[in-house]
Parts: sequence; C-alpha cells; structure tokens
Amino acid sequence: MKYMDEYRDADAARRCADQIRRLVTKPWKIMEICGGQTHAIMKFGLDEMLPKNITLIHGPGCPVCVTPVELINKAIEIASRPDVIFCSFGDMLRVPGTHRDLFSVKAAGGDVRIVYSPIDAVALARQNPDKQVVFFAVGFETTAPANAMAVYEAHKEKLANFSILVSHVLVPPAIEAILSSPTNQVQGFLAAGHVCAVMGYTEYEPIANKYRVPIVVTGFEPLDILHGVYMCLKQLEEGRAEVENPYARCVRREGNVQAQKLIRDIFCVVPRKWRGIGEIPQSGLGLREPYRSFDAETRFGVAGYTVEESSECISGIILQGIKKPVECPAFGTKCTPEHPLGATMVSSEGACAAYYRYRKIKRDT
Repeated sequence: MKYMDEYRDADAARRCADQIRRLVTKPWKIMEICGGQTHAIMKFGLDEMLPKNITLIHGPGCPVCVTPVELINKAIEIASRPDVIFCSFGDMLRVPGTHRDLFSVKAAGGDVRIVYSPIDAVALARQNPDKQVVFFAVGFETTAPANAMAVYEAHKEKLANFSILVSHVLVPPAIEAILSSPTNQVQGFLAAGHVCAVMGYTEYEPIANKYRVPIVVTGFEPLDILHGVYMCLKQLEEGRAEVENPYARCVRREGNVQAQKLIRDIFCVVPRKWRGIGEIPQSGLGLREPYRSFDAETRFGVAGYTVEESSECISGIILQGIKKPVECPAFGTKCTPEHPLGATMVSSEGACAAYYRYRKIKRDT
C-alpha cells in the first residue's frame, strides 16, 4: 500500500477482523503502548470490531500523562519568574499541577510560549540574551533526539541563558514494570512504531524472551493496529513469544543509529518517577555531566520537590491498564477536558480524553 487512505479502508478492516475471529480460540488481553494508538482504536471503533473475548488494555504510552505532578509544579514555579521565557509544546499547558497549570501562569502575566520545536527555544535564547529561556523537554525516546540537538546547539554556541526541564521516559523499563507487577493482566504488547523508528526493537527481544510475551511493532492507522493485533494473537495461539515488525515501512530492527548516538552523547539513563505509577528504575533520561549546566532543575533550585497526587484521580490505575477510564467515578462529571483532574483527560493522547471524545457515557451529576 502506498497511500494513507488505503490504511483506513473499511472493507479491508472488516476482513482483518474476520481473520482475527477465525483465529482466536480463547480470551486474550493485549496492551497497546502508545496513546496515539489508543485514540485510533477509540476513533475508528477497532475494539468493537474484535471478538468479545479479546480485550485491548490501554498502556502508559503518553509522556504528557506520565509526567509527575511535582515536575509540573517545578515548571509552574520556573515559568512564574519574571526573568524567564518558558517554552513548551501546547499539550503541557493545561496539565494540572497541585493548584494550577501553565495556562494560569500565562494568564497571570508569565511569559509562557508554545513552540513547535526545542530549536525554536534555542532561537529565543539567542534573541533574548537578558532572559532565561527554558524548554520543557517531555517525551519518550521519540522526541529525545530533537531535545538532545537543542542542548548540543546551545552548548556549542555557549548560550548561558538556555536550559531544559527534563521529563524524558523510556518504554522498555515501563513494559518490564507492568509485566513484573502482581496485578499484571497483559499477555501481549503492541509496541509504539514511532519509538521503534528511533530506537529499533532489539531492546524488546530480551523482554519477550524473559516474560514469554509477544511484542509486535505497530503503526497508528486502523489496518496497522488490526494487523498488529492479529500477529500478536497468532503468536499467543501458537504459544510463541517473539518480537515481530509488520511496520517495516517505518521501522528497522536497529532503528536510527545516528539519533541513538546523539541521545547517548547528551543524556544518560536515570531513575524516573511516573505519574500515578511511582519511580521505575533506569526508566528516564537526564543530562550528562558535560551538559549538566543546561539542567533547569539545578539552575533554578527546584530539584528535590515531592508532592502527593490527587486521590480523586485514578489515572495511575488507568495508565497501568488495571481500569478503563469509564470506571472512574469522576469521569465525565468532575473530570472533563475543560476541568481535568489529571493529565489523562488533558493530553491529546490520553486514554480518558479518547473515551470522553469518542465513547462519552452519560452520568448522573
């Protein structure tokens, strides 16, 4: 297939769903890692095309959603300072901290700007030498090369007024944390194609072997996802546990080697706390020593903050796939996109936002 609409062909999707129905003989639970895949599943009703005994579990595949509350609070504190231009992608501005969000800081007069690349923030630092320019570096491995390049450029140009607030998380340790949990229900994974386009999928092979779970590299269009589900179920039915890549048009086994080298040059692997889940060892990226001066937490003295998360928001349970968004008592009533309790309702890739937009259920208020 060559064109996008071919991957959304309704007849082809129905044929693929029929193949799945003929294949399965028992109940299976598969987790899609990426929030973009979750939204596609909800938007196109892919889960409703599957047999009743196949459950799709929504994983922690949204970096906005897993950014912990204390890091949002740090961003808010930094952005509130009069000498700071705080730059971020737009989806972070409405993620709630303990008392407010970055939009509230902007409304109160803070210089909070939406940018479309971390390089835009580097340009702002050049143009505003009397201001401290901070970029909120949030993301999985997918966005790490661009953020690493921003730090590399700032270091090369000796831009002393540029820094990044790092919230990078890594997918393989999160998969291991899910599989090693006593509450784990996941029997197979759809791996995020864009992450694998950068990192390849060799990191998943020992996980598949150790935990005996199939992992299928999957894209984001309806036929990509249905094909990924089919391949994962085929392995489960045959008793296999391998890493397979039907998304070969975008992903190679070794990934983007040059991007990986840039990441390794600028970042090192560190423990990272995930919102609603807690700290996962070796699951994040931090700046290496030669670039530590570009760490906004250190520069602005906000390292070490800890915050209790809201007990009313069950996003942590949702991000682990233990409950669906509609099982949250606050869903659609106290928690809406206009008045979110947690990041999973704010983010364009959040599971709660997907259910609210495509599967809204009326509740008594």
